[in-house]
Amino acid sequence: MCGIAAIFAYGAVPGVDEGELTSIRDRMTPRGPDGAGNWFDPQRRVGLGHRRLSIIDLSEGGAQPMLLPERQLAIVFNGEIYNYRELRTGLEARGCKFRSTSDTEVLLHLYAERGEAMAGMLRGMFAFAIWDGAKRGLFLARDTFGIKPLYVADDGKTLRVASQIKALLAGGKIITTPDAAGQVGFFLWGHIPEPFTLYREIRALPAGSTLWVGADGSRRENSFCTVTEILRTAEPSAGSDSLSALLRDSVAHHLIADVPVGVFLSSGLDSTMLAALAAEQGGALRTVTLGFEEFRGTPNDEVPLAETVAQQYGAQHQTVWVKRQDFQNEAGKLFAAMDQPSTDGVNTYFVSLAARRADLKVALSGLGGDEVFGGYPSFEQIPRSVNSLGWLGAGSAAGEVFRTLSAPVLKRFTSPKYAGLLEYGGSYGGAYLLRRGMFMPWELPELLDADLVRAGWDELQTMARLDETVAGIRSPRAKVSALEMNWYMRNQLLRDSDWAGMAHSLEIRVPLVDVGLLRGVAPMLAGANPPTKRDMADAPAKKLPPQILNRAKTGFQVPVREWLMEQGTKEPERGLRGWAKHVFGRFTKS
Repeated sequence: MCGIAAIFAYGAVPGVDEGELTSIRDRMTPRGPDGAGNWFDPQRRVGLGHRRLSIIDLSEGGAQPMLLPERQLAIVFNGEIYNYRELRTGLEARGCKFRSTSDTEVLLHLYAERGEAMAGMLRGMFAFAIWDGAKRGLFLARDTFGIKPLYVADDGKTLRVASQIKALLAGGKIITTPDAAGQVGFFLWGHIPEPFTLYREIRALPAGSTLWVGADGSRRENSFCTVTEILRTAEPSAGSDSLSALLRDSVAHHLIADVPVGVFLSSGLDSTMLAALAAEQGGALRTVTLGFEEFRGTPNDEVPLAETVAQQYGAQHQTVWVKRQDFQNEAGKLFAAMDQPSTDGVNTYFVSLAARRADLKVALSGLGGDEVFGGYPSFEQIPRSVNSLGWLGAGSAAGEVFRTLSAPVLKRFTSPKYAGLLEYGGSYGGAYLLRRGMFMPWELPELLDADLVRAGWDELQTMARLDETVAGIRSPRAKVSALEMNWYMRNQLLRDSDWAGMAHSLEIRVPLVDVGLLRGVAPMLAGANPPTKRDMADAPAKKLPPQILNRAKTGFQVPVREWLMEQGTKEPERGLRGWAKHVFGRFTKS
């Protein structure tokens, strides 16, 4: 896990500014405290910068930027390639000679052999930039799920690339004109949907895509693999017997490292199942749990169950206790680390802090279990809404009239979302917006300038993009999985895990967000009896304790957001909506 930066001055004179590249790179120091480096091509048209968190090949042989001089290639890479050993074996059989044991060097040789097609061969979380000196161009790639971020800014003369938006801004050359789509998107969802950001000049490279930029400024963007494509092309199959093998295989790949790997352990099914499967792999199992002093000894305290699981599987366990004052003391650091405004991520920030206090550099998270195995209420609510209201058609005129007349009344007594039920509830995309949306489209003019809202809504194309997410997917269960993985998981959970973990120089790995696992599970999701969270939890050979299997699903109940807001105002507006306004204010005032 690292922080990467690149500047390609394809049309600018005098070329790459070394000071700018270093400023961008070093704004990401927490992402890579173990080393730093810059590289420039002889013509100074391109510069690559890297901050290193040493996980695989801890020697200097794994340092970046990494070069393959005989092929005129240079790379900066953020992430982990979990099938790099298999890929390396094949490359060596075809005559490639390696200087290190790193996965980074595998990427260089694979690109030299396969070119841009190499992206589709990778299993892992990744974002990288490769300079091809022979072809005089820069090649960018980002993993299928968008686990690792990659942001680009192109002013028509210079392309700038980094792992973080705040890093690009630190270079001092980005025009910070606000983006209407980014602002509207934040209040619509509680996060900014990709590819948009708060700034018009900065965009996210789409997940599962590559970008080639040539010395003449030409651009070529390709999609090599998407979640929707995997789910759309899956043929229905039962295959339940293979589920445990698929999960075991993913956990085994995600444990590959040259440093200890721990597990974020709560009392939920996802993390306990991961701990159990990790224990089956042998070696020392390390687990860490975040305990809240306010809950100690109450029914909401997850620590006793987590410690029971750790004991059952022979883990070296550590519970880190925090209290209200700890959250308030960290507020400034948390907002400095938050790369884009988000209404989530606070819990991940503090459990990552706990993991670092336990001397871990890598931790497994159960993120993705709900999206793949149907753990959210949306998996029942959305198909039921579509079955009941689909006869109205998407965006019906009657629904719009009902919403216009009822919204002012319903807002006073219940959720404003009910006003849009007839207008949006008849389609998967519309029902998902009602389920996951923060503020409804008709509420946005109360928060932002009306002209900005119109411009942002038009650019977002929210309903069209939601419909594209489920296009061609036949199974209702798979449709909801596609929506949850492409929207909530990617734009909020994964993004928050990245900045929150990196704030503490911690690499968070997500075995349940794995392209190999999804390809194996997709036929089951398309079948008549898709696997559930309970099926997932039955994967370990040594079964989870009954009190874990039978425990009701709970959320993050400590009022952390309210605690943090209390520092900024005497009477903060409570709830998630109040938190959204507070977070947005922090970003727009900075």
